[in-house]
Amino acid sequence: MPRKIVARKSPIHGNGVFAVAPIRKGERVIEYKGRRRTHEEVDEDTSGDVESGHTFLFTLNDDWVVDANYRGNDARWINHSCDPNCEAVIVEHEGQERHKDRVFIEAIRNVAPGEELTYNYGIVLAERHTPRLKKVWACLCGSPKCTGTMLQPKR
Repeated sequence: MPRKIVARKSPIHGNGVFAVAPIRKGERVIEYKGRRRTHEEVDEDTSGDVESGHTFLFTLNDDWVVDANYRGNDARWINHSCDPNCEAVIVEHEGQERHKDRVFIEAIRNVAPGEELTYNYGIVLAERHTPRLKKVWACLCGSPKCTGTMLQPKR
């Protein structure tokens, strides 16, 4: 199967992932890969920097995180947008081994060649969303629907 995406410099932020062939709505584009780690292991490590707003961590469930700092693939370069063309879909493992849950990036609309793939990171922090944290997690997507931050309202 021909590869439909490529990672390269992004006008949104750093690196990004771009379509090089048409991607259909509902199509699974790529799996978000990396080392499976517990939340405790991630909290003790210095590889992800939540305080800088730069991290390659994807929460799978209450116990496990995918850490793309280790064995990550191009999915880690997909940028956030307030008006995304993709979404992250978690597929739960059928058994009790929750570390085997998987994350796929799927198109929520047709994506044309040359278009950058984006999804809403859905970042919810336990602490108050202070002006400092909103600045740390500033959104640069450029969409007319941009909220200015990757932080989502608390539920």
